[in-house]
Amino acid sequence: FLLQNTKDPQTILNILNILIEVVSLGGGRRASVLVTKGGTQILLQLLLTASKDSPPNEELMVLLHTLLAKIGPKDKKIGMKARINGALNISLNLVKQNLQNHRLILPCLQVLRVYSTNSVNAVSLGKNGVVELMFKIIGPFSKKNTSLMKVALDTLAALLKSKTNARRAVDRGYVQVLLTIYVDWHRHDSRHRYMLIRKGVLQCIKSVTNIKLGRKAFIDANGMKILYNTSQECLAVRTLDPLVNTSSLIMRKCFPKNRLPLPTIKSAFHFQLPVIPATGPVAQLYNLPPDDESDDNDDAETESEIETENDDDKDQHFKNDDIETDINKLKPRQEVGRPIEELKMYEQFFPELSENFQVKRPAFLELPKKDSIKDSSLHQQNDQRNLLPSCQCLSQEIVKGLDRISLQNSAKNDQYYGTGCVIKKESKTSLATLACSKPCEHVSPCGSSLFEGSSVQLGKLCCTGVDSEEEDSRSSSSGEQVVLEVSDVSPVHDCDLYIEMVKTTKSIPEYSEVAYPDYFGHIPPPFKEPILERPYGVQRTKISQDIERLIHQNDIIDRVVYDLDNLSCSVPEGADVLKFNSKFESGNLRKVIQIRKNEYDLILNSDINSNHYHQWFYFEVSGMKTGIGYRFNIINCEKSNSQFNYGMQPLMYSVQEALNSRPYWTRVGTDICYYKNHFSRSSIAAGGQKGKSYYTITFTVTFQHKDDVCYFAYHYPYTYSTLKMHLQKLESMHNPQQIYFRQDVLCETLAGNSCPLVTITAMPESNYYEHICQFRNRPYVFLSARVHPGETNASWVMKGTLEYLMSNNPSAQCLRESYIFKIIPMLNPDGVVSGNHRCSLSGEDLNRQWQNPNPDLHPTIYHAKGLLQYLAAIKRLPLVYCDYHGHSRKKNVFMYGCSIKETMWHTNVNAVSCDLMEDPGYRALPKILSQTAPAFCMGSCSFVVEKSKESTARVVVWREIGVQRSYTMESTLCGCDQGKYKVTK
Repeated sequence: FLLQNTKDPQTILNILNILIEVVSLGGGRRASVLVTKGGTQILLQLLLTASKDSPPNEELMVLLHTLLAKIGPKDKKIGMKARINGALNISLNLVKQNLQNHRLILPCLQVLRVYSTNSVNAVSLGKNGVVELMFKIIGPFSKKNTSLMKVALDTLAALLKSKTNARRAVDRGYVQVLLTIYVDWHRHDSRHRYMLIRKGVLQCIKSVTNIKLGRKAFIDANGMKILYNTSQECLAVRTLDPLVNTSSLIMRKCFPKNRLPLPTIKSAFHFQLPVIPATGPVAQLYNLPPDDESDDNDDAETESEIETENDDDKDQHFKNDDIETDINKLKPRQEVGRPIEELKMYEQFFPELSENFQVKRPAFLELPKKDSIKDSSLHQQNDQRNLLPSCQCLSQEIVKGLDRISLQNSAKNDQYYGTGCVIKKESKTSLATLACSKPCEHVSPCGSSLFEGSSVQLGKLCCTGVDSEEEDSRSSSSGEQVVLEVSDVSPVHDCDLYIEMVKTTKSIPEYSEVAYPDYFGHIPPPFKEPILERPYGVQRTKISQDIERLIHQNDIIDRVVYDLDNLSCSVPEGADVLKFNSKFESGNLRKVIQIRKNEYDLILNSDINSNHYHQWFYFEVSGMKTGIGYRFNIINCEKSNSQFNYGMQPLMYSVQEALNSRPYWTRVGTDICYYKNHFSRSSIAAGGQKGKSYYTITFTVTFQHKDDVCYFAYHYPYTYSTLKMHLQKLESMHNPQQIYFRQDVLCETLAGNSCPLVTITAMPESNYYEHICQFRNRPYVFLSARVHPGETNASWVMKGTLEYLMSNNPSAQCLRESYIFKIIPMLNPDGVVSGNHRCSLSGEDLNRQWQNPNPDLHPTIYHAKGLLQYLAAIKRLPLVYCDYHGHSRKKNVFMYGCSIKETMWHTNVNAVSCDLMEDPGYRALPKILSQTAPAFCMGSCSFVVEKSKESTARVVVWREIGVQRSYTMESTLCGCDQGKYKVTK
């Protein structure tokens, strides 16, 4: 109707007024209807026709542009349509010819803003002088025509997103103009009525600084200082937060990028790897580029900035292009993979299949000789066809009864924390830390000679400069002193035994010291520790303090106080600085730089033979004063987000507190946040990606005791020596008449450390043939942990598993009588010893090597897979396989499993049409845990198989070995936000 009445201007004006009112009242929905009816095309044609009139009808142009501005955002192709119809220059020329006619140019600018969302249009308009035109409209503070000013700024910000237009703006010196305009509006808008205009100017600056030339021009125009000062003045007014946040984003973006102050990003330590074949599939495997992918989908960095202070932690969504859609690859293909003759080497790790128990059982239970079971009766015939029918039925009944067996410890008070320290009154004696920092006549000096001989002398703790504050008062009143000793109640920690275990631990850094918490142990604090509530604005405050380094460079000390690359680094005597150390097992701290009097930048060491993976930290601090807030910045983290932004705190262990009968690892720190910093990552360290930055973990700690010795850690440390100590204590404590406990050495690691393999089950009821048969035919449950060294919580969960299975709890006894547990409690001992976060000494993520492990480079994975392949070959497939991990981005405990159908449901492939038959039993164990374990969250579980996870233990054991219930169990590094373990203030 409009097109048919182009010669009747009044009719057209009436119709346009009606449409504008309809769209205004109906909002986006009615605008979308107009677009679908071809309204955009008709309006553009009318605009083209009306422009031919001389002079054009002003009222008609105002109405046409007003309507186009309203429906344009709903039409994704409006930019292309306008360009084809030649409408771009019509609107632009109207603005050029009517700069004083604000009523006309206002809707024209709104339309130009819509057009500019198309990059081709933005470049075309820029060539026709639109950028210069915008700077004729915007200007210094004025209360007149503020609506026009706001629209012009929004249009300019859209235009400057084009690199071509941004370069044009830089070349004409407009960055300085924008900063001048912003300062002028900031000074005169004392009542903050024109915040949108001020933000519009910042958006223009933000757009132009997306290019390198723009950032340089910003720095040259003293933009950092200008935005820093104006944003500081805005902090007192909460409604001005959008200005502060935008200013912060601009300053962070323009902050000059620096390399880490290191001689090389490679690890400070090196291990010479064995020579691998120069050709063939193995060589191809190790010539691949570094893989940043993690088990929890959280290593892929995004460039988006966190603009809100309390952004909720979003769930990880699967990318469709990473989900495996090939049905043939998804279907489990049980295959041995290695010759049967080769797999016979693993027969030695399954003596329970041939053990006759004649020697270990009481004599009155022995069978007559004619009915005795020879040592090789079933051992030589590893096939269930030779077992009694009753045994076969029993096995099937146990499998069916999985859902009925509770895996939760019903005895709530039987908790083991593996520290074993209690308070006892004894004669006046003292303990000494083995990680002493200065000579003392009471203790052996630190160094390689520390562990020589058969014993280690313990002396007074004064060798670290720490004396008990309560010692004098206690001695004067009773003549006695409180001393902490290993308790018989929790006997799995033994200080002397730990030292013996340390002596046999082999480390590439050649540690000669022992961290006090590992030697002495710890107990859980007697109070609940709530998840920390993050103060509003803490992140931008920390970023502002970082920006001050550039603005007030004379205030920066920049003194290196600890450096693994320069062992001669020393601090002048009497200097008011903290002392740092990480030269002990699992320690990780490479370099420390004092920035301000009470602020330090800390740099973590890369995994050995790697140039990245920085997250795990464990170090010692001493020489502190009380009543002072010390800020620590760990500046070379790599993940794009962390639970440190959502309530997580670092852990601290105080030696002084331990001497005062409080040997706790406690959550400490205030003003904690995690954010992108100005240190750039090399493309090699970023997996081939360019332009990536490191991230900072920052926290502030006020120490309770002067000259204390404190340890900080990412999570509760659990060393390899601790594992060996725990296993030896468990073996010595168990009742061999009831519990079958066996510890073997699966293999040696690259560094020569042993990889323990533990077998736990119940002893047979007697050595009668039926009972022996039931014993040998119990289904296997295969557990593993700590393939990633930085996920120490996996070891604590495994420790709890071992102690529970060895306990007298009725449920534990039922489990032992029903299953044989094969457990590899630490798949990566070398990485744990070296303080790595993710890799082994090969510099590779061992949980990406399960498809084709190399026996020389990945011995623990090669032989762990061999054990499973052996069980598959003798038809004793494990009922469950579970690999324990820690998760840095989510709370609670949850599982990842494998399902063909659930994988297909996340793609466009119709799983029903694929004619898939799948046993839903893979959900049984997670479902049981969700009903019995308060920390377990079924909603966080996933059973999707992703391409990037095809070489993980979970997927390989499911696909190649044929274990349907193959899982990765993830435990949070932060805490729980559900159930009885949710702690609130």
